Amino acid sequence: MFNPSSYPTFHNKDVEVIEKRTLFRGFFSLTQVKFRHRLFAGGWSEEIERELFERGHAVAILPYDPVTDQLVMVEQIRVGALGDTRPWQLEVVAGMLDKDGENPLDVAKRESVEEAGLEVKSIEHISGYYPSAGGCSERIELYIGQIDAPLSGGFFGLESEGEDIRVHVLNREEAYQLVKNGTIENAASIITIQWLMLNHQQLRQQWLTQEK
Repeated sequence: MFNPSSYPTFHNKDVEVIEKRTLFRGFFSLTQVKFRHRLFAGGWSEEIERELFERGHAVAILPYDPVTDQLVMVEQIRVGALGDTRPWQLEVVAGMLDKDGENPLDVAKRESVEEAGLEVKSIEHISGYYPSAGGCSERIELYIGQIDAPLSGGFFGLESEGEDIRVHVLNREEAYQLVKNGTIENAASIITIQWLMLNHQQLRQQWLTQEK
């Protein structure tokens, strides 16, 4: 059985980065990393060489209206799904941190306006995770934000960034069914909607109490 107290705490002295070399730099970057690390059984590993995909860090936020029990999702084409039957993906609002040190909360609020025309009134942190730590440095912070759900969707996105975004308003149970039947296929959306299903009663009570 896994014992949390035995989970190792990382120290800089436990990993030695021998060399980092940029192989490609464009919209994203590819870096070659040579390193070695301490072994669980003691001693050091041999030199390990890996290619690391670097795309920066991101924020994703699920806009949720506790009064109507509705949430807002966005639909847009995704290059990674072009070979699939659903290149237009249904997702939560998300965006990249533009620079080091940028506050993820500010990004979540900014993207909510740009992608869905929504002003976020309150915001709660859900979790953070690495989508593919075996080869990508990206970390995504997940939030849920209190909004007033619009009566219908619409079209949003920044023309300067080539964004063509359609907004959908769904009730909570409807969104969860889309997770269960596989229509929603991206991790940030699946995680945040499942979190909402587990915590909606407490969250609604908290936010509705704040508004009184």
